[in-house]
Amino acid sequence: MTPRILIAGGGTGGHVFPGLAVAHALTELADVRVVFAGSPRGLETKVVPQHGYDLETLDVEPMMGGGPARAFRGALVAAKAMRAATGMVGRLRPSAAMCVGGYSGGPASLACVRARVPLAILEPNSVLGLANRMLSPFARRAYVAWAETARGFRTDKARLFGVPLRPGFDPQPYVAPPGRRRLLVLGGSQGSVALNERLPFAIARAAAEVGDIDVVHQTGTDREAAVREAYQKAGVKSAMVVSFVTDVAFQMASADVIVARGGAVTVAEISAIGRASLIVPFPHAADDHQAKNALALANLGGALCIRQDAADETRLGHELAQLFADEDRRVRMARTALEHGHPYAAEDVARDLLELAGIPERRKGTPPPKPSNGATNGHSSMHVPTAKVVS
Repeated sequence: MTPRILIAGGGTGGHVFPGLAVAHALTELADVRVVFAGSPRGLETKVVPQHGYDLETLDVEPMMGGGPARAFRGALVAAKAMRAATGMVGRLRPSAAMCVGGYSGGPASLACVRARVPLAILEPNSVLGLANRMLSPFARRAYVAWAETARGFRTDKARLFGVPLRPGFDPQPYVAPPGRRRLLVLGGSQGSVALNERLPFAIARAAAEVGDIDVVHQTGTDREAAVREAYQKAGVKSAMVVSFVTDVAFQMASADVIVARGGAVTVAEISAIGRASLIVPFPHAADDHQAKNALALANLGGALCIRQDAADETRLGHELAQLFADEDRRVRMARTALEHGHPYAAEDVARDLLELAGIPERRKGTPPPKPSNGATNGHSSMHVPTAKVVS
């Protein structure tokens, strides 16, 4: 029987996409079947099947953010989910499991611990999320993207590999092109109301100073009509408004400047490709992790970070105009971001996870067979990692 690895958790793109990146790398490196476990209400229900992987769903609800009543209900639902997760793990018999965070990852991961299945956790943010924080005592590996996060684990657990990214986020050295200016606006997988409302008029202000700006703007589901109308009112002539950008790597590589939230995956994608960025962190992120992600890159000189309460139309327009007017500055920011990117983190994590699971890599020169689960594989050329065990 083909060995299995279980990837548990999800909810948002920040959890789901790193898990998919590792799954792609696993199926490139070894003969292994990857199965996901998540919530029927998370983004994983859409994107995991699209990539050809099996998805097991567990009815789990968040326990935080709704007071005692929500916590009590969440605990009851989690207890029921644990029973279902125990049966699922017994049926799948995975060789190893990895939790990517999100409240849906807890029951499946704990069931693996009870079954003595080796568990790893993957934490893309600078601060451990609730699920991974609870699971950390039981995990044999902690794959992290920030040195400060690694310091919270024993040296034999922590692996500072960066954020696993989907195929395509390879380094693209920036050369400022002649002619029109290109801006990409990303509000996260669910969009950003603040960016949707402020950017059309901020871009109009910037364009009045530097000339026309070509815009690609991701709005989130069912928000594109209002944003498209705002661009028309602002007089921005060239704006492609979409609910979700599917070719993110291509659009990032095509941009001169990126405006985005501070999610760990987005910051990692910007750094892997290497582009100047203006980051407006989501102010209500748990433990303010988006601001910490953004400031880590900004302090190196690879990005601008503006808190949302300061990011009004005037400030955003001014900063964008300054960036578009200064080619040398954009080049420096892009180069700095690129120097601190980890474009091959997915392969690094996959290799270590295979070792934890006791699954051998496919011999070099042997092409991967078509996956039994229909998964689309990742990079055709594999990066050989140098593991960083952080003390």
